[in-house]
Amino acid sequence: MPGPTDLPVIDTLIGFPTEGSGQYDFIRRQTKDAASRASAMPVEYMFTDVPDVAPTSDPVSITLHEMDRFGIEKGMVHVTGDDARRAVREHPDRFVPAGVVTDPNDVMGSVRTLRQAHEEFGVRATTVFPAGTFPQVAIDAPQMYPVYATCVELGIPIFVCAGMPGPRVPYEVQEVGRIDRVMFDFPDLVFVTRHGCEPWEELAVKLMLKWPNLYYSTSAFAPKHYPKAIVDYANSRGADKVLYAGYFPAGLSLERIFRDMPAVPFRDEVWPKFLYGNAARVLGLAG
Repeated sequence: MPGPTDLPVIDTLIGFPTEGSGQYDFIRRQTKDAASRASAMPVEYMFTDVPDVAPTSDPVSITLHEMDRFGIEKGMVHVTGDDARRAVREHPDRFVPAGVVTDPNDVMGSVRTLRQAHEEFGVRATTVFPAGTFPQVAIDAPQMYPVYATCVELGIPIFVCAGMPGPRVPYEVQEVGRIDRVMFDFPDLVFVTRHGCEPWEELAVKLMLKWPNLYYSTSAFAPKHYPKAIVDYANSRGADKVLYAGYFPAGLSLERIFRDMPAVPFRDEVWPKFLYGNAARVLGLAG
């Protein structure tokens, strides 16, 4: 019987262990509460079992080891750091390169950076965290439009955090309804949501029904917390629209994810698409 075991997996959000907590400085600079500023991870209140990975001289080997343990054939990584760049160069069969839009306020800088990443690394996608930009830039803000246009020109999808952000920063820029205008203006753009779309999951489903190029990924959610609306959608008309994404090592261990995965009530025919097929198609890896 098909299911979540013994099937190939593409993880559309995976990373590498890092020492210290400097990777979250971009969030701390805009938070105001003492707990966020003092914590190693600004969303510790949500992720109580963040993987405890010891510092190592070879973070790439740690991630590869975890991928092998749980049958992950390929992982999409952000080529903004030395470890990710080395990983995609040394293991192109295992790691899928993706860009990051870090400051969409720098409009032309963002476009140039995306084009350079495409030329140098062959990025298969780019990503943006609207609530994490500073000053914040909304999903449907004018600053994002040149990035969307560039994605269409390059033929790559964009993965966008949508819904209530975990860090204690304002949420308005990630309201799921903002996606509607973007898809209207860019019907050829392939847009994949990240981090749940809560509390607007049902709206996300309606929008995916409306827009052929809109997808949902399960990043930052343990399987037992996958929204019911998304599971129901995948089991009906949305089997081709929902992609697996983890959150290792930022917030979830792969052990936790794949221990919980068998309890997700996907239909048998959904599993191969969810774990591999949909991501392969969206990222241009099919075949």
